[in-house]
Amino acid sequence: MTEFNFLETGKRTIEIEREAVDLLLNHLNETFIHACELLMQCKGRIIVTGMGKSGHIGNKIAATLASTGSPAFFVHPGEASHGDLGMFTGQDVVLAISNSGETSEVVTILPLIKRMGAPLISITSNPDSTLARTADINLHVPIEREACPLNLAPTSSTTAQLVLGDALAIALLEARGFSAEDFAISHPGGSLGRRLLLRVEDIMHSGDDIPRVTLSTPIREALMEITRKRLGMTAVTDDKGVLQGIFTDGDLRRTLDQEIDLKHTAIVDVMTVGCTTVKAHALAAEALKVMQERKINALLVTDEQGVPIGALNMHDMLKAGVI
Repeated sequence: MTEFNFLETGKRTIEIEREAVDLLLNHLNETFIHACELLMQCKGRIIVTGMGKSGHIGNKIAATLASTGSPAFFVHPGEASHGDLGMFTGQDVVLAISNSGETSEVVTILPLIKRMGAPLISITSNPDSTLARTADINLHVPIEREACPLNLAPTSSTTAQLVLGDALAIALLEARGFSAEDFAISHPGGSLGRRLLLRVEDIMHSGDDIPRVTLSTPIREALMEITRKRLGMTAVTDDKGVLQGIFTDGDLRRTLDQEIDLKHTAIVDVMTVGCTTVKAHALAAEALKVMQERKINALLVTDEQGVPIGALNMHDMLKAGVI
């Protein structure tokens, strides 16, 4: 077998496709704005269609739109000619993808789309094609060459189509003010859903499981409380139960360095005052971010009066799948 330089071919392919994306970036203009505005105004669904490789790209674009706040689905143009046009309404916006703009299955359904009054956006590399001329808005994807050495297999063209579809989806996402919680509603399964839907109250320790001592508690007794509750810290409250501070494993190490009498010294003398807390309704992912930014391993959860109602640590985050 003749030795072949796979690495060189792979790098050349990536370079050609990167050039296609750079060309698209420099070519993007106000037409993109008009397309986004039309999609934002859509009262029905965004219906994406395309044949062959462009169809595969269209399927992915529809999925990305749907998961980021812009209801969308894909319809195969061949199936549309045999009944699936019944899924189209005048309230929808059609996004048709064809590199040449002359794909017969797509061109065949154009008069019917126009007849029902659905706005049409096209993505094509040929601005003079039937599809581009029929569309209300044509998004031109300039392609100088495919990465295929025969200049035949859709490679650069489909990469650019996909990037343009992502650009549309993310522009709409930001314009709608689509939040992480909105995203979670469309992604309830797996670790992503857990990270975005779980709240602190869902995973925190509460009731008698909260490590808690009062200001006058000797350090030794506070250590016993930390050991019993196994969270690496304890809340320190006043006589009314309001949080005054926290004592952690780190505080213990610093205390030992000072050779303080653990039996007789009150926890108030060595605790950390004004500790970081979260609310029970906060997202677990937000609490994790606080812990990472503050470089701490545990958090106390307080109510509006500052009374501890929960506690959690990194192990709880890991167990819940938030990390």
